[in-house]
Amino acid sequence: MRPPTPQVGNVENPIVQQPVAQLTLEYPALLEDLKTRIRQAQIRAAVAVNRELVLLYWEIGKRILDSQGREGWGAKVIDRLASDLRKAFPEMTGFSRRNLQGMRAFAEQFPDAQFVQQPVAQIPWGHILQILQRIKEPAERDFYVRQTIAHGWSRAILVHQIESGLHRRQGQALTNFDRVLSPAQSDLVRETLKDPYIFDFLSLGDEVRERDVERVLVAHVRNFLLELGAGFALVGTQVPLEVDGQTFYIDLLFYHLHLRCYVVVDLKVGEFQPEHAGKMSFYLGAVDNQLRHPDDQPTVGLILCKTKSRLVAEYTLQGLSKPIGVAGYRTMPAHLRGTLPSPAQIEAGLGSVEA
Repeated sequence: MRPPTPQVGNVENPIVQQPVAQLTLEYPALLEDLKTRIRQAQIRAAVAVNRELVLLYWEIGKRILDSQGREGWGAKVIDRLASDLRKAFPEMTGFSRRNLQGMRAFAEQFPDAQFVQQPVAQIPWGHILQILQRIKEPAERDFYVRQTIAHGWSRAILVHQIESGLHRRQGQALTNFDRVLSPAQSDLVRETLKDPYIFDFLSLGDEVRERDVERVLVAHVRNFLLELGAGFALVGTQVPLEVDGQTFYIDLLFYHLHLRCYVVVDLKVGEFQPEHAGKMSFYLGAVDNQLRHPDDQPTVGLILCKTKSRLVAEYTLQGLSKPIGVAGYRTMPAHLRGTLPSPAQIEAGLGSVEA
């Protein structure tokens, strides 16, 4: 008996799903590419929504501000406005009395519509409120808006940078960069360094050794890198350099991703001395010869001292051909040290995490 002839026409053949093992080798790459595109689209959508929301809040604040100036509104009108807007748009949050006052302050303290449409609209509303509440000077507000955009700060990091007075410390380290680096590189590196650096997360006594400071800084590496600023990547601690049969050790070695150069950090628990710069100059020469890639910029040195004489530092740096900066650092005041864990406690905590 002959087998039945397969039917053709409107009868659909069933779709058989291929086992994963039979998928093409390009499938994983395809999947990752699509996931990346989806995430990027989500980010663009979120940025667009945030921009429209910030611009709306500024326009609402400006209308309130203009109406108050023209008609002499009091605080009760804002209360009524908040109530009516919440009734009209029950699905929307953000129309509380406090938030409407924030919108009014936003329009008052950022009167330039062009500035709002460009940089300010790129940061979240919660960041804007922190800047409005904590900073009074227009130039300082502009500084933190631009820094937030440049470095992608979270709200907590923004508050930390404001409280630590970053605008007063940025680019303030004593350096010789203008003499030994190209103008473009000199400006970039100078703006990267601060003075003083604030290491309030340390709980060290007054009588400490440089290795103690280094050890606790590394234990708090996240806070340390945050204080150094964006772009610093830790290469190692006590990095050995072999020169003519002798071994020398660098306290802390970083690579700066934006400057495209190594950064040597030498820690000093006392006052800056001229011989510190000579030692640093040797380290920079060794790193340039042994570690620096031909495409890298010249290695930069940063001497961190507990205290320094500005005049002594200036005289010392004048005679050097290597790019070196000198900055102070501040640690936790003595009366607060007992409230934080000791280095031994930190090490014990790190050991339990590793276990």
